[in-house]
Amino acid sequence: MVSAQSPITVSATTDTQEVSAWLASLDQRFSAEESKMIQQAYALASQLYAEQVGLTGLPLIQHAVGTAAILMQMNMDAETIAAAILHAVPDYQNDSQEMLQSQFGNSIASLVEGIARMEKIQEFSEIGGMHDARQNNPNQAQQIESLRKMLLAMVQDIRVVLIKLAERTQTLRHLSKLAPALQQRIARETQGIFAPLANRLGVWQIKWELEDLSLRYLEPQLYKQVAKMLDERRVDREQYIVDVVSQLKSELNMAGIEGDVSGRPKHIYSIVKKMKNKHLDFTQLYDVRAVRVLVEDIKDCYSVLGMIHSLWQPIPGEFDDYIARPKSNNYRSLHTAVIGPLGLALEVQIRTFEMHHHSELGVAAHWRYKEGAKSDAKFDEKIAWLRQILDWKDDVSDSGDMLDQFNSELFQDRVYVLTPQGKVIDLPKGATPIDFAYALHSELGHRTRGAKINGSIVPLATKLQNGQRVEILTSKHGSPSRDWLIPSFGYLQTPGARAKVRQWFKLQNFDENVAQGRAKLDRELHRAGAVAVNQEKVAQKLHFQKLEDCLAAIGRGDVSEHQLTLAVQEFVSPKAEELVLKVPAKRHTTTQAENGIVIEGVGNLQTTFAKCCKPMPSDAIVAYLTRDHGVTIHRAACGFIGRLPDERRDRVLNAKWGAGLSFSTNIDIEIEAEDRQGLLRDISDLFAREKVNATRANTVSRNHMALMQFSIDIPNLQQLNRLLGLLQQVPSVMVVRRRD
Repeated sequence: MVSAQSPITVSATTDTQEVSAWLASLDQRFSAEESKMIQQAYALASQLYAEQVGLTGLPLIQHAVGTAAILMQMNMDAETIAAAILHAVPDYQNDSQEMLQSQFGNSIASLVEGIARMEKIQEFSEIGGMHDARQNNPNQAQQIESLRKMLLAMVQDIRVVLIKLAERTQTLRHLSKLAPALQQRIARETQGIFAPLANRLGVWQIKWELEDLSLRYLEPQLYKQVAKMLDERRVDREQYIVDVVSQLKSELNMAGIEGDVSGRPKHIYSIVKKMKNKHLDFTQLYDVRAVRVLVEDIKDCYSVLGMIHSLWQPIPGEFDDYIARPKSNNYRSLHTAVIGPLGLALEVQIRTFEMHHHSELGVAAHWRYKEGAKSDAKFDEKIAWLRQILDWKDDVSDSGDMLDQFNSELFQDRVYVLTPQGKVIDLPKGATPIDFAYALHSELGHRTRGAKINGSIVPLATKLQNGQRVEILTSKHGSPSRDWLIPSFGYLQTPGARAKVRQWFKLQNFDENVAQGRAKLDRELHRAGAVAVNQEKVAQKLHFQKLEDCLAAIGRGDVSEHQLTLAVQEFVSPKAEELVLKVPAKRHTTTQAENGIVIEGVGNLQTTFAKCCKPMPSDAIVAYLTRDHGVTIHRAACGFIGRLPDERRDRVLNAKWGAGLSFSTNIDIEIEAEDRQGLLRDISDLFAREKVNATRANTVSRNHMALMQFSIDIPNLQQLNRLLGLLQQVPSVMVVRRRD
């Protein structure tokens, strides 16, 4: 177990003799073939690293072997150990990839290549302002989060991350000779990126040491203060723990439970963070004195819990059952705090040996690579699990404490690239430099004329890759090209960028849009029989202060025809009622037709629904007395009724839906959308969820736009309005309307 006083017990390998001793110990862990491979890696590295000194002043070969020793302590495989030793080879050997492939195989060569890519993260953090991470800046926190995501997205083999974590641990152990500013920069980068990585992967030993060593350089006074408080009572505390361990072992023997009891030291960073977060004094911490009980099976875990609670009084609110409710990374244990001997608070963790193994080494405990072995189902399942446990919202400090599972598709479907200033930009996979430009700023996107990736000019349709640095070349007074909107050209992949380009073209023809909008509004008012309505009021109903802005929005299509119809109908209802009241007063009787519609002043005449407006329950309706076909039911706002000459107005009769009337009406709806794959499927799925039966469908695609017409059976206006609203929310849908 790692503590502030005793880091991972691996030799720092500070001289040749210790390196030789470590190499000699390889035969105890690995097969003869594996040991020989590691020895060969050391021989090559010794030759290439000769007289080279690492960042901390330690000879580079000793730094590499120290990193490998940490990984060996984590029980990593021979390939990982060899790759750790060879990690700096690309810096000192041309064509290193081919050379490593020929001498050590593709797997080790790929690991070394992955480490080299990860080294870029240090350069990124310097450029992106990681040195200012001390400031409580939400933008800075988001930038660090993006850096972590990019780091994970850049590696294909999780062993690369473990090697980098071990290498960073080795670096922090030897920072004392560096300038304070450099110490703090490295410590801050570690605390912001690498310690959270170890945390998310469950490699607790590495996590704790990275956190403690970072704190030592970032807050030296606080670190020394807490360390001193621990040391002042260390002898008493250690004797206290020895007595508790002895008592618990005796109780286990008496109960016939096989297990192991040990003291569990608390690392300094965790103590400091808990004191800050909970505003506690050092004396108020319950887990400074702690023991851990390991048993064979889950049943024994709960037996030991009962035994401890019978020995000492539990502290209310300090019990957590992570066996019944495991953490999202499958961390399992029982945590309790009691008033132990001498009236002192004591934390006890109870778990099985298997649970403990998982908690201590996390991912490394489960990754066993054999040379030449192929990926199997369990291996692939582990990869999926690793990606699911990644969550970057908050950092946690308590052992075993992990956050909710993270959707692995984020890393599979995203690409992380850099601005020239080092800011990480998160884009969908397949994004281009133009998508990148629009993600930064709309005006930058509009003026884009070229792009550089890592300093080289590339076509604007180039697909971006993780870790690339992108620079946009602009013209002073540029504008987007209509070619960018043609999917087959591949210039734009993100919906947001396409929308900004379309919006730019829409805004360029304001006068034309106003004229088109005025024509649309006039047509709608005429169709609704509301020509005299003040258009300014319609604009206000649509939340526009100026009529011209409203008309331009209608002309551009920003106001859908359905929205326009609803706004106009607000002013139509009174007129429709006034129109019906013009029916001669002598018609005072009412008759209910066979279809359940109540019509004023007619006998038992044939009643049909108008095909022009297809009225449905809840619509305001009128009845029109025809010459030869009985009565036809129209919507009160129907354009046919609105256009009737005065001499035929007396044929319009009051009508209403009968009480309790319930039946489905077949109506037509029309959808305009940006054409895309899966659009019809998404709309069909929505119909199925809303239990709407589509009796006819017709779709036409032209100029990357889709015009879709459906006939649907629907019972009432309320359900129709709900359906139209839901359709408006389907991605790519621009206009939804009921057809008259």
